[in-house]
Amino acid sequence: MSTFSGLNTALSGLNAARTGLNTTGQNLTNVNTAGYTRQRAEFAALGTPARGALNDLGIKVGQGVGVSGISRLGDAFLDARVRTSFSVAGYTGARADALNSIEKTLNEPGPNGISSQLQGFWTSWQGVANTPGDAASSAVLLEKSATLLQSIASGYKALDGQWSQTRSNANTVVQDINGTAAQLASLNKSIRTAAASGTPSNELIDQRDALTAKIANLTGGTVRDLPDGTNEILLGGNVLLSGSTANELKLSGATKMADGGTVQLEWAHRPGSAVDLDGGKLAGLLSVLKPAEAAGSGGMIAQTAASYNTMAAKLASTVNPIYQGGVAPDKTTGKDFFEFKAGVPAALGLTVVPKDAGSIQVGAPGAGGKDGSIAADISQLGTGKDSPDAVWSDTVVRLGVEIQTGLQQAVLADVSLTNAVASQQSNASVDIDEENVNLLAYQHAYQAAARVMTAIDEALDVLINQTGRVGR
Repeated sequence: MSTFSGLNTALSGLNAARTGLNTTGQNLTNVNTAGYTRQRAEFAALGTPARGALNDLGIKVGQGVGVSGISRLGDAFLDARVRTSFSVAGYTGARADALNSIEKTLNEPGPNGISSQLQGFWTSWQGVANTPGDAASSAVLLEKSATLLQSIASGYKALDGQWSQTRSNANTVVQDINGTAAQLASLNKSIRTAAASGTPSNELIDQRDALTAKIANLTGGTVRDLPDGTNEILLGGNVLLSGSTANELKLSGATKMADGGTVQLEWAHRPGSAVDLDGGKLAGLLSVLKPAEAAGSGGMIAQTAASYNTMAAKLASTVNPIYQGGVAPDKTTGKDFFEFKAGVPAALGLTVVPKDAGSIQVGAPGAGGKDGSIAADISQLGTGKDSPDAVWSDTVVRLGVEIQTGLQQAVLADVSLTNAVASQQSNASVDIDEENVNLLAYQHAYQAAARVMTAIDEALDVLINQTGRVGR
């Protein structure tokens, strides 16, 4: 080994220490950068050169240190756990938002709820029974009836508006997914180019991981790494993204709740081909947009709206048969108290037939104008096991259980996500104390390598400039 090779050894130490300082500086300057994963300079000792006839001078040491790479200290398992937690949190969060909105439309329990208004409705019939033909009590009945029907219609309209807004939100999420997938395709292309040229791409991978976590939150997609440094995202086993190629999604199907159809996620390049989702916000939105089903297992918005229709129909079918047998002060008989407008949902089309006290059929036929027995019978309809009150109470209890369960699931999913992110950050985030220790270590290493170079330089100076001067 040449004497001059000691300079190369010292130089390799300087280069290694400088790389370590630069890496530590990169970590410290990004200590507050969201999504940044700390890095570490990797070193490897350079071996002894092969012996030859000219340099076979005995035992030799290595040639110094080389920088083998800049490692990104992420954990694939923790990253996957975070994506899974984002997927669950996105799904439960979307459903929890829908449940919160439904809960607000119910107004139960409370004076503005249908349960309270039903009690007022039956009580007003008792008032008419006590004073048949009285304009004041009849006006109260008509006012209570109108208020009850308005509440039923308002509840249905609120759900119809919520369905349309949720449909619009789902479409926005699909556009966001398409845009994010396009960004990921561009990043994959840059990462592949960097890998081919031997350039570190840690920062690009950080950006990609943040976007894949976003995709997981929106769609619950499965992420797989590819050999060329890129990755792919699968939705229900089908490719959303592979390398630098992304496939677009679109929504099709029902655009109004009244359509009664299904809102379907499809591939833009394969119309009619449904896309299955494993979780995520979009899956949660699509689940609440499902049409109502007779078994009660449909989407929560349409299913709750169907409960308002059922309530309206039950109210009419309970009151009308008894009311039809009554006689009004103006001799009107055989009419319905409630009727439905054609072509609209029952909750919106339910109306009151009589318009004044004289046309309300409150007495039994032949009992005289002061009889209120029919009104008295109707006032007791709210106490039966199959009464409108019981039907609505069952609806409220069922919705209350679903809302409580859905909100609790969302809370648990958020806790799980928080724990997953904390575990990921404890491994990947920058520790200032650790980096300061590294900074001092690399600084001392740099100074030591510089001292080695200085010592060798001084030795060479003596060898070159002083050799042969003795005895002159």
